[in-house]
Amino acid sequence: MRHFEFHKSHRIAWLRAAVLGANDGIVSTASLIIGVAAAQASHSSILLTGIAGLVAGAMSMAAGEYVSVSSQADTESADLAKESHELAHEPESELKELTGIYIGRGLNADLAHQVALALTAHDALGAHARDELGMSDTVAAKPLVAAAASAGTFAVGAALPLIVTALAPQPYLIKAVTGLSLLFLAILGGLAAKAGGAKLITGASRVAFWGALAMLITAMVGKLFGVALT
Repeated sequence: MRHFEFHKSHRIAWLRAAVLGANDGIVSTASLIIGVAAAQASHSSILLTGIAGLVAGAMSMAAGEYVSVSSQADTESADLAKESHELAHEPESELKELTGIYIGRGLNADLAHQVALALTAHDALGAHARDELGMSDTVAAKPLVAAAASAGTFAVGAALPLIVTALAPQPYLIKAVTGLSLLFLAILGGLAAKAGGAKLITGASRVAFWGALAMLITAMVGKLFGVALT
């Protein structure tokens, strides 16, 4: 029977974008709400500001991730095109290059040459992409996946402090949004750590700390420069 192993690394493509989106949704929306509330804005103005932040943030995350990851994909495509051209016009040099890579990884010269020959015959471009350029399907750039994951999780994350804002009485709004948003962030950090195979406490505390710092600074700015809104 074929030995099967399950690894966490296949989640890299979407996990990074999803965690970033949800974390940004909670932190930025909660901070925005707290900053405006600290400026003594009305409850309706605070809620409207949060909704606007959700929509704008989700679109910004989607556009930013798509452009960023597309740039990575363009670079990968250019490198693959270059390797394909070199394989077609300088196959012996490419074979020597691949052999040298395997020698550098600990194989003796004869075995490295045999491995390079076998892999070149099987899939020359794939061998060079993986062993020379460090590319693989696991970490390949996927712009649409990254954009959708970021936008969707940002909206979900931003909705959490918005729901708290809609339900919390005005006098307790800042405390409620702050406390529950930090709880949401800790849960998110823990889930992300679990999905990635890391320690729950480390992931939860790391995310909660930076979220608390962002909310504190925004509240201070709102309190310092705020003007009462009606």
